[in-house]
Amino acid sequence: MHIDLSGKQAVVSGSTGGIGLAIVEGLAAAGARVVVNGRHADKVEQAIARVREKYPQADLLGFVGDLGSAEGCAALLEKHPHCDILVNNLGVYGPQDFFEIPDDEWTRFFETNVMSGVRLARSYVPGMAERGWGRVVFLSSESAQNIPADMIHYGFSKTALLSISRGLAKRMAGSGVTVNAVLPGPTLSEGVGEMLAEQVEETGKSLEEVGAEFVRTQRPSSIIQRLATVEEVANLVVYTCSTQASATSGAALRVDGGVIDALV
Repeated sequence: MHIDLSGKQAVVSGSTGGIGLAIVEGLAAAGARVVVNGRHADKVEQAIARVREKYPQADLLGFVGDLGSAEGCAALLEKHPHCDILVNNLGVYGPQDFFEIPDDEWTRFFETNVMSGVRLARSYVPGMAERGWGRVVFLSSESAQNIPADMIHYGFSKTALLSISRGLAKRMAGSGVTVNAVLPGPTLSEGVGEMLAEQVEETGKSLEEVGAEFVRTQRPSSIIQRLATVEEVANLVVYTCSTQASATSGAALRVDGGVIDALV
């Protein structure tokens, strides 16, 4: 299958590292012009340089701003008003006991993980509908269905994305705009690498080995029994953004390694 996104402009929020950057690489390799987003100029520049080192012909634009705020979203829309493919990847996470999570932390998770995607979709999707073609992907998580006891606020925010993506897909019925959620499972991103770094140093094992042990103990239902790579997650996102995925909308697409023990 050859995915060709030439002539399409994509916006990927929170895309200077991890899954977001892998999505940028995949979309750029398919010929799309991609807006790379981060809160710090040096990180955005480094991300663009990294992609261009791998794909010298990559057509990339940068936007520095915090899309977890209404002001940041407004600034993005002013600088880059056109979007054919919107990937709402921006998100924060971190373990914290339910009884110790203050109101402002619930608000931060909601604003960053949920409202960033709501604001961008609300602004970009009407233009997609006018042109008769568009793709919107919300990065949810297996934690949306398998709520972690130590990250209830995170699970809540990712469940919300399933509702929004399904509802928006129905709202855009017949428009040529598809809306889907992608649910990664345990993935070897920079953040997970940092979380496991101490164990790697203590055991002398590779990050991949420690990651596999983490999956076996913390996500024993995993079928692949290892951390997914960011590229494996990005592959599904890029396909979902393709012309070939025109009959896929309103779906919760899992790339969780089989962690969620369900038939559908």
